[in-house]
Amino acid sequence: MKLNRLPELQRREFLRRSAQLGLAGMAAPWALNLAALGEAAAADARGGYKALVCVFLAGGNDNGRTLLPVDVASHANLASLRGGTTDLGGLVAPRASLAATTLSPRVPLTGTGVNGTQLAMAAELLPLKPLFDAGQLGWLLNVGSLMEPTTKVQYLAKSVRLPPKLFSHNDQQSFWQSSGAEGATKGWGGAIGDLFLSSNATSTFTCINASGNAVFLMGDQAAQYQISNSGAVPVNGVVSNLFGSAACSQALNKMITASRTHWMEAELNRVALRSITAQATVKAALGNANALPFSAAFDTTQSLGRQLQMVARLIAGRSTLGAQRQVFFVSIGGFDNHDFLLTQHPGLLGQLANGLSTFQSAMTELGMADNVTTFTASDFGRTLSSNGDGSDHGWGAHHLIMGGAVRGQRFWGKWPLQAHNGPNDLGQGRLIPTTSVDQLGATLAKWMGVSPTEVSALFPNITRFDQPDLGFFSA
Repeated sequence: MKLNRLPELQRREFLRRSAQLGLAGMAAPWALNLAALGEAAAADARGGYKALVCVFLAGGNDNGRTLLPVDVASHANLASLRGGTTDLGGLVAPRASLAATTLSPRVPLTGTGVNGTQLAMAAELLPLKPLFDAGQLGWLLNVGSLMEPTTKVQYLAKSVRLPPKLFSHNDQQSFWQSSGAEGATKGWGGAIGDLFLSSNATSTFTCINASGNAVFLMGDQAAQYQISNSGAVPVNGVVSNLFGSAACSQALNKMITASRTHWMEAELNRVALRSITAQATVKAALGNANALPFSAAFDTTQSLGRQLQMVARLIAGRSTLGAQRQVFFVSIGGFDNHDFLLTQHPGLLGQLANGLSTFQSAMTELGMADNVTTFTASDFGRTLSSNGDGSDHGWGAHHLIMGGAVRGQRFWGKWPLQAHNGPNDLGQGRLIPTTSVDQLGATLAKWMGVSPTEVSALFPNITRFDQPDLGFFSA
């Protein structure tokens, strides 16, 4: 019987923090956040490889410039809310400029106030139109952070639970990714990863972040493996000669990987060894950067293109990584367009469209189109009203779901009635979401092989919503 459990508790807490908080990070010589401690998988990983790719649009994407009505009446109404069309100094693209990106869904929009509304994507999203038409892409309408279904009357009466600090960047980024306010240490991507750790030969590569660091990929045991645009972050002085000396490198390697008697030293060295081993595995999985396993040409002059290319290369090397289930995170910033919306937002959407269309081409070449599902996310949407040169923080927004397994060429969710002080509007065109992030996450988790019971554990609020599966997939 142990009378003093302090060393054991300290060791356990050290392990937890080294895995969850990413103490070393990208810039450190080795990454403590590689300590993904595997437990028995509690989900079904049969049916071959599957992966989720979250593309986060940091800053709050302007939904009114991304997916908008193009029929005469609805377009004119939106223009009246946003200061007119762009040729008249407003924020809404003229109808003629949206002809090529007007969408013809397999199931027309229905619901209160729709009245024949027809939707179009921003002109900059044209590269995604063939994917929509081919049924590999669809749009989830008016989704956002919710704890339970919420109406305007309930919001104003404060009779429903609401996410903390609505319209705050940090808190809403966190709530999207973790269902918790800023400071949360577990995200739903990492929670999905927890369930599949033992399905992968090397649990370290279950959750991979090509963007830096995000709570989305943190689990109880799963930790995000952070990778740069050029590959694994090396342990300097081990993978290359230290001070030009092979002997010095060997000495350093031995010093930071040898067994130790003190539990903290032992764990530090164990994680260092894991980092060195992982770096070698990733290098082997990526192969020669000059001989990529696909011909799809990513725009590597842009950060998103480089990140998505790296994800595609890792998926190509999944056998070397020993992966059956993976969750990836990439991001692109610049969407907090209070000002200069019309000069900055089009370029951001262009990067997004080019990156995603190229990524899907690469997945098709690799025979992985049906095995990888990509989706966008963001802090929140923006106001429909113009502040003169941009839009302010909103709530509900529209996001895309892409992949060969997706029942695309569809809209999911409800198109919000766009009216000043209307039933969906909290003021300035801040739309109350009609679909929750929990529903989005639960649908994706089910496709990955998470059981309904486990989905309820991952998303405690899901039982408050009538539709836990939004129908993105056939099965």
